[in-house]
Amino acid sequence: MVPSLHSLFFGSKPPRWPFVALSAFTLFSFTFAAYAVGVFRVTGGVVFIPYDAAVVAVLAAFGVGYVRRGLLVSWIFAYACLLGFHTDHVFLGLSHRSLPSRLGSFLQLDGLGYLAIEALILGTLAFFVGMAVSAVVGFVRCERGPAPNSH
Repeated sequence: MVPSLHSLFFGSKPPRWPFVALSAFTLFSFTFAAYAVGVFRVTGGVVFIPYDAAVVAVLAAFGVGYVRRGLLVSWIFAYACLLGFHTDHVFLGLSHRSLPSRLGSFLQLDGLGYLAIEALILGTLAFFVGMAVSAVVGFVRCERGPAPNSH
């Protein structure tokens, strides 16, 4: 069954926006804290896609696709993860700069836009893989039929 555009972007059930906002903030905080304490590390010089943040973003978007909560939610979750890396990089990694300079660097539209493009790509791919896995699991469950009674 092919989902309608509305259900594709917003999910089969209407999103619970307070839950989405809390989950996005949690993903942002987790990613930021993991980089801040050194659990996640940047190993290269110029980082186009932060590996650890991208993995968390992909896992979150995959989960959204698996439960069919909507492409928009997967993009929000992916962006929150990548923004956690960006926040750590700017505010903790550039600590030699003044706070207004770091804030200006954080709010540069080209950097935020680049993160948005990454979130769109990673979130979309992971979302559709999650939807596909969900469809396969549903198909396998239907093919196996009801479980025989043990009585």
